[in-house]
Parts: sequence; structure tokens; C-alpha cells
Amino acid sequence: MTHLTRRSTLGLMGAAATAPLLGAPAYASTKLNVGALRFTSHAASFVAFERGYFSDEGLDVEFRFFEAAQPMAVAIASGDADYAVTAISGGLISLAEKGAAKVIGGALSEEAGIDGQKILASDAAFQAGLTSPAMLDGKSFGVTQPGSSFHYMGAKISGAEGASVRFTPLQKVGAIIGALKSGQVDAWSIVPHIAKPLAASGAVHIIGDVADYLPGYQVTTVFTSAANAANERAKTEAFLRAFSRGADDFNAALVDKTAGDDAAEDMAKLVHKYVYTDRPYEKAKPSIVNGAMRINAGAALNMASVKDQVDWFKSEGLIKDDITVDTLVDPSYVEAV
Repeated sequence: MTHLTRRSTLGLMGAAATAPLLGAPAYASTKLNVGALRFTSHAASFVAFERGYFSDEGLDVEFRFFEAAQPMAVAIASGDADYAVTAISGGLISLAEKGAAKVIGGALSEEAGIDGQKILASDAAFQAGLTSPAMLDGKSFGVTQPGSSFHYMGAKISGAEGASVRFTPLQKVGAIIGALKSGQVDAWSIVPHIAKPLAASGAVHIIGDVADYLPGYQVTTVFTSAANAANERAKTEAFLRAFSRGADDFNAALVDKTAGDDAAEDMAKLVHKYVYTDRPYEKAKPSIVNGAMRINAGAALNMASVKDQVDWFKSEGLIKDDITVDTLVDPSYVEAV
């Protein structure tokens, strides 16, 4: 049985939503390519796959893995991926403006009381005085591409501190990690399951929390092609139902910790199939468990955060001035919070 919560069923109710509960999937063996990053924050998709929630909906899912948000957005627009979870980026918004992509739900979010994304400093910068975000003035900040979520976070953090920073585009998360550890960039912000192990190595230091600057930040969203959103409603609802069941399991096991120790252990092992696969489980487990952040129940979407992001991209000249939240989001599928 599905476990959607709150008012998360806006677009997930009705006959199409109840079909899987009656044993009749919305689709029979419909093949889908789902875009993902090898991050704990993408765990809802992994759980839905491993526990058969996609199969319950008649969806035959195959993952396509990426190393940054914008290439994933391009893959959705080109049809190389059908659904994906990623941060809002300038590239995603521009594709939405061209009628190629739509956000249909929310995923990872910053929440008070839940350990979230960290602001990091390289050891070299830390030793030179970068011990808090207030000291960012004149420093470099790693990003994948201009207009990425890292760019947004860095700009909002430095702006709040009245600091001028240099954004250094390095294309891939792995490249940013290498540059930060070697001192080629001074600062960065990233999810805790990556931030905490880096800090534990001594090559990087945690100097702040993103949530202090962006409370309620809708870190990642669920999105698809505009054609899927408009013309493949039953399939899209089926995907969101399965994804939401995966999110519920993840939150119960590792975020709210209401499912018990055995469930937490099982969840960490499941996530390890996709995250930190180059490490033995016992070494990967602490990063997975300690890095768990809320994945929105029912794929609910924080519209205030989405609007703030769109407004920032416009203020930076990264997207056209006439683009609105409605350009980016199809609000008919999930609850807006």
C-alpha cells in the first residue's frame, strides 16, 4: 500500500491513483530512464526501484547517472531521460522557457532540526582565516557551472555576509572536491553525506550551515519533459506515487528514525548499492546515515523557495526577465507548501 501523507495527493488522487492499490498498475512494463546523481539525496528513486514500487506501477526503470545538474536537464529535454531529480539551475529554467522541461514535484529540502548542507573551507583557506562564512570576502567558491545550485547557494550566503566572492566553475562535483582538498578553491557548499567525510579527513573544514542562510530551501526537485507533464499524466502520477513511497521509507528509516534500528540498517545497505560504491559498507555507512536529509513527503514542493530561486536567476541575468514560476512548474501534480 502507498503511504502518501498530508495533502500530497492533489494530482495523485482519483481512479488513476487507486489502480495500483487494486492490483492493476497504471502501465504494463513501461520502460523509463530515470536520471540521478550518486548522492544519498537521490535515495527515494533508489528505494522505489529496489523495493519494487516502480514495478508495482508497471514501470520498468533503468537509471542514468550524471555528475552535475545541468547535463541531466539537457537529457530530459532530449528524451534521453524521462524523469529525474536535480537542483534548479539556470539551464533547467531556460529549457522550461523553451517548452522542453517542467518541474512536477519537490525532493530534498532544508528543514529546521535536520542536519543539512554544509559550508566548507579548504584547509589552506581555513588556516588563513576563513573560519566562518563572514570571512568569505575575496575568496573563491567552487561551482559546477554558472547558474548551478552551487552558484545560487554561494551567492545567497556571500550576499548575506556582504562578501564579494569569485565563482570558479569546475563542471563536476568530483573536480570541486579535488580543488577544495588541494586548496585551489577556498569554499564550497554540499550535502552532509559528502561534507562530513571531507571534514573528517582534515583537508576541509565545516564553517557553517546552508540552512542558516536559506531556511526551507527546496534543494532538489522532481522534473520531466513538458510533453510528459502535459500528455502523460497517468504515467507521471505513477512515477510520483512510487517515488513518494520510496521517500516515505527513507524518511522513516534515516531522517525521523521511527522505523527502528533494523530498518535503518537495511536502508543504509540499500543506499550503499548506489552511493559510495567504491568503499566497503562499514566505511560508507556513517556518511550515508549522518547525511540523511528530508525528502518531501508526497513530493510536495516549496513554492516560496522556487520563486526565490527564479528571482535570483533573473537578478543575475542568467535567465530572461519574463520567466515566471509558472514557466518552470506544473503545479497540478503535488501539494505546494
